[in-house]
Amino acid sequence: MQQESPADLPLAGIKVLDLSAYIAGPYGCALLGDLGADVIKVEPPEGDNLRKYPSTLETESRAFLGINRNKRGLCLNLKEAAGHEVLLRLVREADVLVHNFRPGVPERLRIDFATLSAVNPRLVYCAMTGYGAVGPMARHAGYDQVLQSMTGMCAAQAKADGPPEVLYGSVVDYYGAALISNSVAAALYRREKTGRGQAIDVSLLGSALAMQSARLVWADGEPRHVERDMRSGGITGIHPTREGYLYLSANTPHFWRALCGHLNLPELADHPDYDSVRKRAAQAAVLVPLVRQALSRASAREWAERFGQSVPCAEVRPVEDMFDHPQVEAMGLMRPYRNPQAGGYLGLGQWAHFGAAAEKPAASQAAGRGAPGLGEHSEGILSTLGYSEPEIRQLLQSSVVQ
Repeated sequence: MQQESPADLPLAGIKVLDLSAYIAGPYGCALLGDLGADVIKVEPPEGDNLRKYPSTLETESRAFLGINRNKRGLCLNLKEAAGHEVLLRLVREADVLVHNFRPGVPERLRIDFATLSAVNPRLVYCAMTGYGAVGPMARHAGYDQVLQSMTGMCAAQAKADGPPEVLYGSVVDYYGAALISNSVAAALYRREKTGRGQAIDVSLLGSALAMQSARLVWADGEPRHVERDMRSGGITGIHPTREGYLYLSANTPHFWRALCGHLNLPELADHPDYDSVRKRAAQAAVLVPLVRQALSRASAREWAERFGQSVPCAEVRPVEDMFDHPQVEAMGLMRPYRNPQAGGYLGLGQWAHFGAAAEKPAASQAAGRGAPGLGEHSEGILSTLGYSEPEIRQLLQSSVVQ
């Protein structure tokens, strides 16, 4: 897929200040960068703690690289008056500021919405919090798996008669990041009508609950504790094959009949005991052994090729298979990047395409802006803010800026 030029993307010309750390806030800003925004990652002298997370890369955290694409890097000590002044200069020309400080910290650092909106009334100010700005837990530290545990996700993930299980992959953080991107875009649209920015509060608690909207329905007169999951069960799920594992989804009558045909089990296709998802789930003890015996005749990859479009399925693969998967390549979902510590690497590219670019044939993508080194662009950013070379040297020597 031909890569759009930054000027063609919807948020071209929008400047975002990313003062957040870890995953949810920074990745929300990366998504805005993917949409064309100019994102400046503002880090404290010790850097984003995600840089220090365990990684099989020697020079930089793999997680940091993946979360912080499409950003310039500024290392700034906000606790110093000169550092605060640098931020105010940035705010005067910024459109968006995102942070994930706990309630009370922005006021202490003098970067709260009231202070910064007085400097720039058009500023869209987004706070990613653990539990929101009010309430008995507002000042608690919130993290992905803490919220998973609190909101029922780990309990729902547990296998029958087994302990609760975490969903690995920081799913709450990533969903929170999407809500940040969505909310900021909505506030920018609102600003076009009103001329003024606004404060936004996105929380991990709200993100974790929003992910479970299908479970969070309590009907009038219904007991508190009922089965709330929507797993179809039965045939739908991961099954062993002669080699490897295959995920199957055959919930509709059309797909169920197709599956029975491929597995040479035609007697099951229209059997009255198995002609609905609910019936097949109830008869899992009968059906699953038959399906798995049939699947044992070939490998997961062979079955996936045979099923093609007729049965929704996927061979269970490791994530590294996505780097050169033909569908991923056709959509242009990976692209090369560079980072001063890690060098060149492949990472996620454009996940949405706009206008004519969505219809262009596949083409090699130019290298994107990789995750920044700590303070990589500090001097260049200061120069655009009107600081002279002697002033920049003084800020660097005083460690206000790195």
